[in-house]
Amino acid sequence: MEPEDVKLHEVLFEFHQVGKSVRVIAIDPRTGIEITMVGATNYGKEALKRRAIQKLRYVIAKRISEHER
Repeated sequence: MEPEDVKLHEVLFEFHQVGKSVRVIAIDPRTGIEITMVGATNYGKEALKRRAIQKLRYVIAKRISEHER
């Protein structure tokens, strides 16, 4: 499965500023899978959300592919 094939109906986000960085946690409530990433504060919240969603799709696709083996 490719990350583009993963359909996310809802994503929950948490943002924690740590110095000049932001720690972002994104959770897919349907699967319970979550990712954590760090970005610069100057990226903006929407850009950080897009990157977190990309990473979450990647992780979900990878787990599905591993499960299918």
